[in-house]
Amino acid sequence: VKNPKTKTYKAVKSIKADRKLALSGTPIENNLTELWALFNLLMPGFLGTEREFNENFKNPIEKKNDKQAKKLLAKKIKPFILRRTKESVLKELPPKIEILKYTKFKEKQAKLYETVRVSLNKKIRDLLKKQKLEKSYIHILDALLKLRQIACDPRLLNENKDIKESAKLELLEDLLEELTKENRKILIFSQFVKMLNIIEKDILLKKDYKYLKLTGQTRKREEIIRKFKEDENINIFLISLKAGGLGLNLTEADTVIIYDPWWNPFTEQQAIDRAYRIGQENKVFVYKLIVENSIEEKILKLQEAKKALQTIYEKDISVFKLSKEDIESLF
Repeated sequence: VKNPKTKTYKAVKSIKADRKLALSGTPIENNLTELWALFNLLMPGFLGTEREFNENFKNPIEKKNDKQAKKLLAKKIKPFILRRTKESVLKELPPKIEILKYTKFKEKQAKLYETVRVSLNKKIRDLLKKQKLEKSYIHILDALLKLRQIACDPRLLNENKDIKESAKLELLEDLLEELTKENRKILIFSQFVKMLNIIEKDILLKKDYKYLKLTGQTRKREEIIRKFKEDENINIFLISLKAGGLGLNLTEADTVIIYDPWWNPFTEQQAIDRAYRIGQENKVFVYKLIVENSIEEKILKLQEAKKALQTIYEKDISVFKLSKEDIESLF
């Protein structure tokens, strides 16, 4: 209900009630319109119309970093927001340790990445000269997708037929060998189902690991989840981010591997929280696999900028807006 243009939002808006309460782990993920939408459901008119809100707050803050507008908005919404972090209310949770594991491109993989990057860089810059940023997003996302695929494994890229070496896959193989010796129970997340299939074929089957896999095509979902939770011999669970990033309780796992970083850090956090939640009794280790000098390092920087969005309802306010310069820097 954070998008005021959807049918769901309009349906919820039509509900008449004496009292309304909005519950959200991420009131703001991408822009300030999401905050306005929530308040418009709860207290219509409190932040003005959408147009007035854009003029008074959204545009000054997002485009001009207007500190006065930030302070005014923070002061206005403060009495109506109660924020509780997991760390502040669940004192019994064990520690969570996040580790960045870096690797470097293999030679052929590096050449492929650089060739594609240079080509896409020129294409996107030429495109942005001809048309506005808003009309170019689909082409930009497709270009960034190609770079992310090469960083994960060149075989994900449809245009590539020859290069099969993957530095990150080798990193994962070494990491799994180390973790399984310690009897860890491991969740491996990727946004690419094809990547999960490669991990399955090139590592898990070859090394005879006991594992399970959950994707959008998985049948008997509950049975597979129960098997992972109950069978001590199964210590690896491959999960696609879309299919298993939400709604699962997998506190039997004590290790989470994020194979490929996602633009939105809150999506990653939801995946990690499949293991790090109420009921977890062990220290949780989170490994994020990153290829140096690639789009993935730049995604990490953008994640930090996105995390700044949540400070809108804390003491300070900062918002993230992907500009033309930001996009060009990704290439």
